[in-house]
Amino acid sequence: MGKAWLAAALGGAAALAATTVRDARACGGCFHPPAESGTVITDHRMIFAISPQQTTLYDEIEYQGSPSSFAWVLPIHGTVNVGLSSDILFQAIDQATTTTIEPPTLPTCPSCACSGELGLAAPPIVPGPGEDAGVTVLGQQVVGPYETVQLASTDATALTTWLTANGYSIPTDVSPILDAYVSEGFNFLAMRLAPGQGVQAMRPVSVTSAGAGLSLPLRMVAAGTGATVGITLWVVATGRYEPMNFPTFTIAGSDLTWDWSVNDSNYATVRTNKEAALDNAAWQIESSLTLAPIQIEDVVLGDPASADYLPVPAPGQDAGADDSGITVTTETAEAVRQQDLATCFPGGDATEIRVTRMRTDLSRAALANDLTLQASVDQSVMSNFYQVTNSVNAPLCPAFDVSNCMCDAASSGVSTPGSPAGGTSSGGNGTSTTASPGQQSFGCSASSNDSSDGGLGLGLAGLFGAALVRSRIRRKR
Repeated sequence: MGKAWLAAALGGAAALAATTVRDARACGGCFHPPAESGTVITDHRMIFAISPQQTTLYDEIEYQGSPSSFAWVLPIHGTVNVGLSSDILFQAIDQATTTTIEPPTLPTCPSCACSGELGLAAPPIVPGPGEDAGVTVLGQQVVGPYETVQLASTDATALTTWLTANGYSIPTDVSPILDAYVSEGFNFLAMRLAPGQGVQAMRPVSVTSAGAGLSLPLRMVAAGTGATVGITLWVVATGRYEPMNFPTFTIAGSDLTWDWSVNDSNYATVRTNKEAALDNAAWQIESSLTLAPIQIEDVVLGDPASADYLPVPAPGQDAGADDSGITVTTETAEAVRQQDLATCFPGGDATEIRVTRMRTDLSRAALANDLTLQASVDQSVMSNFYQVTNSVNAPLCPAFDVSNCMCDAASSGVSTPGSPAGGTSSGGNGTSTTASPGQQSFGCSASSNDSSDGGLGLGLAGLFGAALVRSRIRRKR
């Protein structure tokens, strides 16, 4: 079973303020041959960047099976420009917004004489631009390892026939979805790996179009998924956004419990339970942060981005049209990189952006509805740091008699659980060892020139001292 990443992006003009949604943007579905029905999409990562000039959607999918057999179909409006992008953009956004769980603070252990440290290969598309049995081929383009074709049709049956004839296997349960998009006036972008291109040649794809809208056609996402599909969505804009037509939920630090025995929280379990309670048809708002350009640029412009961003090659010629009428594209790696940065930061280096991070695990039933976004009424920043207040299996402090500072557990050289920070402890042979996180080492103080007799004398003196203390206590009574 193989696993690989493919990304697609679609953009168009859109206003930042909440407006009437006129069309939807591409989320695309993967079609594979019936013989490979075991192939399934397991997760999506999407970046939806909104500016007054354009709206861009990057859609990256993870799937299991043979990616060379996949055919990727996106609902679009009008015609689009197709290019290549880089996985590093997703890494930069993810790194800057990742959810961090902070454990509770442990109480300070008492101490005295004890010492311690706290420690897709397929045949080429044949028809050229023009009319083909009820389907209009608006254009064909070779972009790096991909062959792409843009289609228009008012006849869903003709469209299905065309796609099937050209190697796009349409699942039975997806045919009604395709019909619906056709009736709603959508065109389609279909793309696949060009003949002779292996899985290693796969790269993220960017797709840009004109038009306005804050809707993601999740109905097409159902193609190729299992019972549920995970989606992480980053909305990049000047304000905070949220789903309009799906329920939402949040997780507070007080909802979580930290387990000191494994040094982790039950965050994933709490999220799964909340999703299940809402029939896997809701979105979690994880955070909404203000980011400076440098927080993304440092990753996109640095290593290993220099190796991850590659030029967009054409098959032996400059951009233009070859003899068959198929447009081929070339673009330098630096141009690809700068385009991604300009998409996220349309105002340049002087402009901060707002990134709202959402997460869901949608059932196939929930994918019957497209996602519509809206500006949130609450525009406050929502931190990605979750402070846990409850815990179980907390480490214990060492047991010793505070009245005379006699160590019990530590005198035998045993490490006793303590604070969650690592540290060093003095071993019985005089060496220093690193205490693991979540543990604290204790040991009674002793002279550096101890001998066997001295150790015995110290032990007897300690016992004698303890006896005197008890004797004095009895006299005071």
